[in-house]
Amino acid sequence: MTIKLPTLLATVLLAASLSGCGYNQFQTLDEQVNASWAEVMSQYQRRADLIPNIVNTVKGEANFEQETLTKVVEARAKATSIQVTPELARDPEALKRFQAAQGEVSSALSRLLVVSENYPNLKANQGFQDLRVQLEGTENRITVARGRYIQAVQSYNVHARQFPSNLTAKIFGYEPKPNFTVDNEAAVKTAPSVSFDKPAPAASR
Repeated sequence: MTIKLPTLLATVLLAASLSGCGYNQFQTLDEQVNASWAEVMSQYQRRADLIPNIVNTVKGEANFEQETLTKVVEARAKATSIQVTPELARDPEALKRFQAAQGEVSSALSRLLVVSENYPNLKANQGFQDLRVQLEGTENRITVARGRYIQAVQSYNVHARQFPSNLTAKIFGYEPKPNFTVDNEAAVKTAPSVSFDKPAPAASR
């Protein structure tokens, strides 16, 4: 089949026009957002998978605070009950609920780790300490993944609002995306840490 010169010329001009108006950049930025979102979900799932092992280990400790343990279990159940779909990341209210649920998990886990310091058997339990190390690493990865997602969405949104790429956005329906809210900017940059340092011995008199 022979393509007529006018048709070919029109195609080339259209491609150049779309490129100049930021169409190709939208494809790149959108893919970056999707990849960053997938990584955030992967790290949250990793944390959710760790929790049952942590809970089962703590259950073996006599007289452990039941309320603290229950809050961890309930927070995980609430977070995992939210159906994660591509639409969730595009719905500001759904994203807000998801973030709140994950925040409850973080808070409940932090409380559990603080309380566990009061139980010498847990502190001496190598299995529990290994789980703490894994949890700390996962929290760090969550922080990094969230930070990258926030940055990716910001880059996409700036492109969607700038001229002349905002015209391309209107034509092809590239709406600005909702983002994670940051109540504490430092929390995004600094993951919660868990100290395993033993107290320094008392100075001899």
